[in-house]
Amino acid sequence: MSLYDRRNYADGYELSDASLEQGRISQTIKQTYALLTASMIAAAAGAFVAMSFGVSLAIHPFLYLVLLMGLIFGMQAAVNRGANTIALVLLFAFTFITGLTLGKLIAIYIAAGAGDVVTHAFVATAITFGALTVYAMNTKTNFDSWGKPLLVSLVAIIVLSLLNYFFFKSTVLDIAISAFSALIFSMYIIYDTKNIINGTYTSPIMAAVDMYLNIYNLFLSLLRIFGASRD
Repeated sequence: MSLYDRRNYADGYELSDASLEQGRISQTIKQTYALLTASMIAAAAGAFVAMSFGVSLAIHPFLYLVLLMGLIFGMQAAVNRGANTIALVLLFAFTFITGLTLGKLIAIYIAAGAGDVVTHAFVATAITFGALTVYAMNTKTNFDSWGKPLLVSLVAIIVLSLLNYFFFKSTVLDIAISAFSALIFSMYIIYDTKNIINGTYTSPIMAAVDMYLNIYNLFLSLLRIFGASRD
């Protein structure tokens, strides 16, 4: 009888631990998408400021990339130290700054009479994100093996983009990079969504910034593709 009781207690502890873990994951999911929504609002505010007042970051693209990477690493360092308030400030600074850049780009399209391109890219991004999120949340497929190939592809995109900007200056290559980027960041939406619901992320802040980057870069890629097809 004592053995039977002991087993029941152990099962109870296991169930309790599983419940706690499930509760943690559920809370992380809610916080992640709440922060993602807030990040989108911060980015929209940055875009509005850029479009309405002509404010932008007049710095070299390489320095801009270094700034963004610095903010991301700063977020991660703050999260690791438990300084979530600092991490949140950096998150919204990051999204606001990227919003400034996006607003300047959108203003260029509108000034050129290509406002419909922005609309098409926005709608396509929203539909793609929604569809891929629903798919990732309902599929039983394991996407863990995507991690390394996606990272290698992302590095390749960054290197090719820098080479094309500084040396090749090829419109055809730019379109090819944009198409490849749209594919990679669509796959990242699936991969990161699955990681979020599986509890791989321990910080909703880092989960939110990763998903924000997926959406942001997917939109930029589609914007270039639709703009090129319109031309």
